[in-house]
Amino acid sequence: MIKWGFIGCGSVTEQKSGPAFQKVNDSEVIAVMSRNGEKAKAYAKKNNIKKWYDDAQELVDDPEINAIYIATPPSSHATYAIMAMKAGKAVYIEKPMAVDYEECLRINRISQETGMPCFVAYYRRYLPYFLKVKELVNEGAVGNVINVQIHFAQPPRELDYNNKELPWRVQPDIAGGGYFYDLAPHQIDLLQEMLGYILEASGYKANRGGLYEAEDTLSACFQFDSGLVGSGSWCFVAHESAKEDRIEIIGDKGQITFSVFTYEPILLQTEKGIEEFIIPNPEHVQQPLIQEVVDHLLGKSICNCDGESATTVNWVMDKILGKL
Repeated sequence: MIKWGFIGCGSVTEQKSGPAFQKVNDSEVIAVMSRNGEKAKAYAKKNNIKKWYDDAQELVDDPEINAIYIATPPSSHATYAIMAMKAGKAVYIEKPMAVDYEECLRINRISQETGMPCFVAYYRRYLPYFLKVKELVNEGAVGNVINVQIHFAQPPRELDYNNKELPWRVQPDIAGGGYFYDLAPHQIDLLQEMLGYILEASGYKANRGGLYEAEDTLSACFQFDSGLVGSGSWCFVAHESAKEDRIEIIGDKGQITFSVFTYEPILLQTEKGIEEFIIPNPEHVQQPLIQEVVDHLLGKSICNCDGESATTVNWVMDKILGKL
């Protein structure tokens, strides 16, 4: 059995991931930790978890636990991951892997030195919706892929207007950047999974809304190892009427259009017309990946959603933001 300890018990653990750790085969959640002991205690009671801690080191040192799920904001990912791996525990880290490329390298180095596996929660790779998109690309449904474009815009969230208590996702020292650093990782990771690694990237960033100090509007261009080029635009202070979540994979025989966060029907446009695919995902979206991680740790298969592949995402984002 893989016996998990959770460091962090925020909203992501409520539906996306937490229940999945109990539902997959050969997996059990032993303990949960939050710096707020009452929060950890309440979470443990609600989810029938037998132990809770308010100190991460105590959870990591629990001899009954052999793997750690890190579900905290990115600024503490490296600290907790290194702590866990040095204690001989495998880690599964929420995305993005860390606040920057350099911290990702630190995590990978400790993983190599200790021999402890490190996985990162790019769970969309394993969802049926995106596997269908990848299948269409691989089978040549649009012919030779010649361009890819990311279009993303959303209005400010209610909390963004509270400059006295801004959400951590727009505090670069905690998140690594603004909402771009929180949301774009999934988009970039998926494109690399489908189309190959991005070897060149650059971009422009701006703050157009003035709600917080982090960037809220970006444009970027990038090139894959195959020579394929792409571009992206992100705006997190758009009007409601401009809201969009769309990626276009353009080939010489058609186009695939899909969303990353809203799961709109996948559209395949060719000379035959428009074909629509409605692909449901599991109730707990991280469950397929968590099963892959558990199977890897038990020696049943290999899970490639690891720290090395996740580090490339941070590299691309840091290049776009001018951090590298």
